[in-house]
Amino acid sequence: MFKTILVTGGAGFIGSAVCRHLITDTDVEVVNVDKLTYAGNINSLCSIADNPRYHFIKADICDASSLERVFTKFRPDAVVHLAAESHVDRSITGSRQFLETNVVGTFELLQAARKYWNRLSCHQQSSFRFLHVSTDEVFGSLADEGRFSEQSPYDPSSPYAASKAAADHLVRAWHRTFKLPILLSNCSNNFGPFHFPEKLIPLTILNAIESRPLPVYGDGSNIRDWIYVEDHVKALLRILERAAPGHSYNVGASQEHTNIEVVETICRTMDRLRPVKGKHADLIIYVEDRPGHDRRYAIDASKLKAELNWAPEISFEAGIELTVRWYLENESWWRPLRENNYDGRRLGLVNSQVDEDYTCI
Repeated sequence: MFKTILVTGGAGFIGSAVCRHLITDTDVEVVNVDKLTYAGNINSLCSIADNPRYHFIKADICDASSLERVFTKFRPDAVVHLAAESHVDRSITGSRQFLETNVVGTFELLQAARKYWNRLSCHQQSSFRFLHVSTDEVFGSLADEGRFSEQSPYDPSSPYAASKAAADHLVRAWHRTFKLPILLSNCSNNFGPFHFPEKLIPLTILNAIESRPLPVYGDGSNIRDWIYVEDHVKALLRILERAAPGHSYNVGASQEHTNIEVVETICRTMDRLRPVKGKHADLIIYVEDRPGHDRRYAIDASKLKAELNWAPEISFEAGIELTVRWYLENESWWRPLRENNYDGRRLGLVNSQVDEDYTCI
């Protein structure tokens, strides 16, 4: 196991889950570098903030000098790169920030890691790892059959997906050209606690709690492959610990659901856990579809399962119940976000001024 791991974007949804897991369940020292944009929430790390093995550095991964100072001071054995702009809707109307963070930021991090790695001893170089965490969206849209494999061609549809695809290519190039020992993962849609409420599942839960409309894009038939965030975290650490440099792995739980099925599952769970007059499903509305909305994603994670002996543990239904319960019990975490950061307005419609009080994925 590594002694010190540098996590970028560790105040985000997946990044904070990685940091909490490493501090709670391992002996690793964790260095969390996060810019704290609107989606970065330091309150997601309260449970580990006082641990002497946890270090938080507020810094932008586009800032080369800050990165060099972090590498020099903490001398990490591994990097888990999660820092990214991630919401497709925001990428439609604010693409530049996605290029700056996801492409330029990844470049600067690779350069800083390479400079640091070149100064290590041969033994330290051989054990160092740079894990770049990416998305299944780089592969584009699937028809009704088939799944994305590690050999699937890249075909991104949104500015977000294109920026992540570019970052993936940079990471591979730094391995092939400079021999930096990289690893790469492409994961399906995550869900769970501490998720910023612009995405489908947390938005639907919070709107249901407040009896607001539950918007679904188009006819709700777009399909996503879902994985509980803790299962993803365990997959990432398995890849980091056991995979050979240069390999990529698809991460998914083979849990495909249409968007309307996801919303209806949340509604049934809310009906049990917080009953109201009528049904929560009565709040569902159908709204104008997202531009370039991919039809279907599905992950083939057989390589990860066969080579590294990983398997998901949490079913979609169990994960939804855990997630709904967490939001019901943790209003102190999400209420300030709804009031100060993001109130649920629709994002991502091209060439339109939108003032609807909803959004979704």
